[in-house]
Amino acid sequence: MSTKRKGRQQKKLIDYKIFLPALFIIVAISIPLSLYEAESLEILNTIFNKLVDVFSWGYLWYAIILVGVAFYLSFSKYGKVVLGNPADKPRFTLFEYASILIAMGLGSTIMRTSMTEWANVAVNPPFGVDPQSVEAILWGNSYSMFLWSFQTFAIFVMAAPAMGYILHVRKSPVMRISEACRVIFGDQFTDGVGGKILDIIFLISILAGAAVTLGLGAPIVTYNLAELLNIEINFTLTFIVTVVWVLLFSVSAYLGIERGIKKLSTLNMYLAGAFALIIMLIGPGIFILNYFTDSVGFLVSNYVDMSFHTNSLSIGGTSHIESQTIFWFAYNATWAMLHSVFAAKISYGRTIKEMILTYLTAPTFISWVATGVLGGLGVNSYLSGEVSVLDTVANNEAMQAIPDILSSLPFSTIVLIMFITIAMIFLTTTLDSTTYTIASYTSTENMSKVEPSKYLRIIVAAVITVMALILMRIGGLPPLEVVSGLLGIPIIVVQFLTIYAIKKMIDEDKAWKTNVRD
Repeated sequence: MSTKRKGRQQKKLIDYKIFLPALFIIVAISIPLSLYEAESLEILNTIFNKLVDVFSWGYLWYAIILVGVAFYLSFSKYGKVVLGNPADKPRFTLFEYASILIAMGLGSTIMRTSMTEWANVAVNPPFGVDPQSVEAILWGNSYSMFLWSFQTFAIFVMAAPAMGYILHVRKSPVMRISEACRVIFGDQFTDGVGGKILDIIFLISILAGAAVTLGLGAPIVTYNLAELLNIEINFTLTFIVTVVWVLLFSVSAYLGIERGIKKLSTLNMYLAGAFALIIMLIGPGIFILNYFTDSVGFLVSNYVDMSFHTNSLSIGGTSHIESQTIFWFAYNATWAMLHSVFAAKISYGRTIKEMILTYLTAPTFISWVATGVLGGLGVNSYLSGEVSVLDTVANNEAMQAIPDILSSLPFSTIVLIMFITIAMIFLTTTLDSTTYTIASYTSTENMSKVEPSKYLRIIVAAVITVMALILMRIGGLPPLEVVSGLLGIPIIVVQFLTIYAIKKMIDEDKAWKTNVRD
């Protein structure tokens, strides 16, 4: 085959009609955000705060409704439908499947929130609780667990049934939101401008979210690496960490999902388990077990209050959790389609019930354990007087609190190395799965038959990495983070459309009879 012909084929790997407009819009948004970061952040925060004031109730109900829909689809006749040929075995074992979903659903963010979120709540607690009191600290760790609970993972997974159905059952050659909504809007809308707009909205939200995740994920490594090597944190260190990160991803992308994402995800489960065990053995293991038990009990007792808390009566004034919960759900909505598309792609052979319940339970369990161990370690270091965690967080230096806490342990060098390694693997699998999803989404190849091109995935990764590095260097990430939260609003609408679409498609095909296991 000639070089010229190869070039023509490679150009056809990506649908430029949706990828380029999305990229252009992100760049167009990022330039003014970077040039006028302070002004942009002030305006966007004003908009977001207004959204919190007016529509906080809506975000809370949105998350609760999705949990209800998740259980309805799981335990009704729709849950029995197999995504693929009922005679075929699932693509991955349950442990592999759960590990991949955990790596995608949690990433390195769990390592940050587990160690610092409790402190954010403790210095600004809800329901009129005294700041920095014992009750405030208990609220903090329980709220950290609440952030990684059923609402979050219902948001992530509830578009996946429709995406998995069009790919594995209806064998659609493209894996796009517009295609999932074809059953609602018809061929003319889906194949026309309307379908393109839906797909561009998806890509804008994912590209923005990916850049923000890279920007927020890198400090989790750089702060601890600087502590380990006793060097200053600067852009050069961030650049080196990002380059190593991208190299790791490139190897994973080259190996493919079976030998790349799957292997890294399962490896990280073992490493994370070993890390937790080491902390328990060399650290305050008994305190962590007791505090974890208290935190789970407190969470169960107050789960409903946290789920519906808008503080309409301004009890004790505005606290951290009101705005944080709304931003968390809004930001999760931005990522919802990415998680759902990826979950759909790897769910061949799974029933809708298996897919939904695995995503609701496995990441929730792991995140609660991680929060119990890392949060308990942080609380103990504060109570013992070894680390002034609350003062550090109150001074907007939450990232610095992480190496400070880890360095308070015996064998801190080994602990820091393990923490950095686990964070890097999490970041690698996050980038890998993100680019895998974007490549699947924008590819012109038949996604029901082949995997997305490795070259396309690396191109997507390069675009995201360059954008994130530029924004980290010249500014623009904080306002883009708020933009990402605001982009969740149209995604919420699309999400509910896909839920209606899966019910409509299964009903049309009578798949609860024809596509189930005997």
